[in-house]
Amino acid sequence: MQPIIQRTLNNTQQPDTKLTPETVVSQLRAIRDQLPEIVPQTPKQRTAMRKAAQIPPEVLQASINVIGVHQTIEQAVGQPVDEVRSLQNEWDRWTAVEDEMRSLLKGVSGANAMRRQRLLFIANQAYLFGSRLSRDPANAELVPHVQQIKTLRRLSRRKKAEQPTPATQAAETPVETKA
Repeated sequence: MQPIIQRTLNNTQQPDTKLTPETVVSQLRAIRDQLPEIVPQTPKQRTAMRKAAQIPPEVLQASINVIGVHQTIEQAVGQPVDEVRSLQNEWDRWTAVEDEMRSLLKGVSGANAMRRQRLLFIANQAYLFGSRLSRDPANAELVPHVQQIKTLRRLSRRKKAEQPTPATQAAETPVETKA
């Protein structure tokens, strides 16, 4: 029995090839195109739907059960109880997809944040080494590059300091008075 289990494991193992970001984007778009009822919503629409959907699961289940109690309710709702229960089952299964996608997004974001940190560390090292080496006349070709980095750093700090916050903008805006 052991060889059968081993063959099954060998057949189900995924190849150890890593996907490129472009391949992942392409595959995600292909999946999106195959998903039913994908409708982009504005943040305002999502908030309104979330507020309307804030009903405890017990109340939801009891309300669905009422549909099956009397045929008049089923007719008034316009949905047979079996279809409503099927919709509830489908919703429940799609929440698992949401959870997996959130988890995947968090993992990708975390990995990308780590890449950014490594990149910043390497860039900072390059700048520090370049600025030290540029002091030696033998490395004069580094001087314009180091100067450009210094200028860009100074400008980026100035832009951050110059950006007013909404509170300071409101305080600085003159109020018109009627004379």
